[in-house]
Amino acid sequence: MLRRLGIGILAGGLVLAGCAAPAAAGVAAVASVVPPGTTGDLPNAAALPAATVLTDRDGTPIAYLDEQYRIPVPYDRISPSMVAAIVDVEDRRFFDESGVDPVGTLRALVTDAAGGAVQGGSTITQQYVKNWLIDVVDRDDPAAQRADHADTPTRKIREAVLAQRLAHSTSKQDVLAGYLNTVEFTGNVYGVEVAARAWFGTDAAHLTVPQAALLAGAVNNPTLFDPFRHPQAATDRRNTVIAAMRDAGSLTPAQAAEATTAPLGVRPGGPQVPGHNCYGATDGAGFLCEHAVSELEKAGFTEQQLDTGGYTIRTTLDPAATASAQQAVDANVPRTQDGVANTLALIRPGRGDAATGDHQILAMVANRRPGTDAAAGDTTRDLVAAPSNVFGAGSTFKIFTTAAALEAGTVGYDSTLPDPASACFPGAGSSCYPVSNDTPNYPDPIPLPVALATSPNTAFVDLEERTGIPRVVEMARRLGLRDTLASNAAGGTPDPSSPDARISQPQSQFFADLPSFTLGVGPVSTLEEANVAATIQSDGVWCAPDAVLSVTGRDGAAVPVNRPACEQAVAPGVAHTLAAGLGGDTVTGTSAAAARAAGWTRPTIGKTGTTNSSESVAFVGATGGIDGVAGSSMVFADGPNPSEICPGDPVHLGDCGHGAFGGTVAAPPFFAAVDPLVAGRADVPLPDPDPAYLQPRNG
Repeated sequence: MLRRLGIGILAGGLVLAGCAAPAAAGVAAVASVVPPGTTGDLPNAAALPAATVLTDRDGTPIAYLDEQYRIPVPYDRISPSMVAAIVDVEDRRFFDESGVDPVGTLRALVTDAAGGAVQGGSTITQQYVKNWLIDVVDRDDPAAQRADHADTPTRKIREAVLAQRLAHSTSKQDVLAGYLNTVEFTGNVYGVEVAARAWFGTDAAHLTVPQAALLAGAVNNPTLFDPFRHPQAATDRRNTVIAAMRDAGSLTPAQAAEATTAPLGVRPGGPQVPGHNCYGATDGAGFLCEHAVSELEKAGFTEQQLDTGGYTIRTTLDPAATASAQQAVDANVPRTQDGVANTLALIRPGRGDAATGDHQILAMVANRRPGTDAAAGDTTRDLVAAPSNVFGAGSTFKIFTTAAALEAGTVGYDSTLPDPASACFPGAGSSCYPVSNDTPNYPDPIPLPVALATSPNTAFVDLEERTGIPRVVEMARRLGLRDTLASNAAGGTPDPSSPDARISQPQSQFFADLPSFTLGVGPVSTLEEANVAATIQSDGVWCAPDAVLSVTGRDGAAVPVNRPACEQAVAPGVAHTLAAGLGGDTVTGTSAAAARAAGWTRPTIGKTGTTNSSESVAFVGATGGIDGVAGSSMVFADGPNPSEICPGDPVHLGDCGHGAFGGTVAAPPFFAAVDPLVAGRADVPLPDPDPAYLQPRNG
């Protein structure tokens, strides 16, 4: 019979030697699909799509990135019970055969040639090849996947040829591990390790006999034998596997009887599968997760690499800092508060070494969470890292005017500034730009440190004009507002085709001749504002805010990450003098009342900000020196109908007439978040002003 079909069997495996008419088409097709020497479709463990895990700085997972939720494990991390279960029920001769079951495969072909239904006959090696083609090679090609599923001789022979090649090049242990790592169980559960976690809360190395039998039984038909939807069918199938293990001698009759009476033992409520992107991150980790992914993509990683590469990404996330920060913003503005966002970023200033990951982001949180359920307080906007606060950070921008003026020699630390109650300054057009202070009670002139603490407007617009607006804008970029100033005045990517300069120009260009820049009226990033404080604390060294400590490949080897070089943004003397000037805000300035209410007495650089209509309030600060904590807290209108932010419990939108201030609404979350992180540490005094910057040096 076999000779009449033109199929021969040799000791090495399956040989195709011609064909009778009914099978001729199939053999011809195979010749084109699997030409001699083809190895591209052979299973390769290194190419198996694997989930990337992001961890906090201590190594605890915070999120997964994946196309297929799969965590491959080697053979020695799969329990003997799992090995016995799958071999005994699927391919009892697995460890002795050549990778192809000639009799079973030919029986299937003969039946098909005679007009009957296509039969089984696949070994584990052949099943491995089939699953590899479906879930790996053709995972993005539905038409090819249908062909991989099709009951045709062509498909059977292709699998057999590839299986034979695989068996000749790969150990039995690696074939079995590869098969168990590849197969899909239910939903987005791929491979035995993930199945063990999702179904039982264990790992592949510790699967018991009943657990292993349930998984081995489900491989045959994951939908029909899904224990969460079809528990009775799954139980019956599991017991069939246990019987096969008994018959093969892997279990004694007593062991089999005991295993048969065990409950299914799966997790109540369904398989526990994490989200496949940063929307599924642990609470408080979502925004930092998104920033870590963005950072790696800028470093050259592709989205597909991150989703399928099986990397371990150790982030800078500090679990204590994140928990403290999340609690602080949630207490200030509830997650579902209509139209009000509270963002908070905390950074460790560090010593300005890009190779070590400075400035390390400890926490990036908001009262919102990354996600798509707006009713639950989710947002699809990058609230913390992007310039999402379109209303600006108010008077915190006076930091840049002061830094630029100190560097240029326009003023010194001991200088006094003209401070009329109101004034009209030259603007971009023919008319002047009117500015007034929020109270007429400021001294005129006013000492620079007092001005920084109490924040009169006219003094700083005048200082900006004397220093040069372009110089102030460039100082803001150097100290940290890189992405902010590259965005347009609506917080988006500049569109050169737009006739509106607010849309077509980056903020660095749009504000280059506008006196309002020092009043902080343009979109701004909370993360970058925090990094400004970190730059000041790092002796004037700017480093990109860093969310990634290390990347490790699936083989355990370190993967290099290209990081932007750190820069000496300003001379240490400028940074020290600026820090000294900012030291009065929490003592006698606009955040002093909030500091006293929080019991805050530590030496701190600080600056508050409030926009004209109180649609945004901000605080930027730092304490503890280079090894301390720098941060920024912003509260701003984030809904479709922005209006005045009003203080209260909770903070809310309204028409309260007296509005919120940076010192009353934005500063408290900073104090609440940072206080537990520095508790028990000795105070670190702020630097003294540098003698070279005490007096003006220019004019």
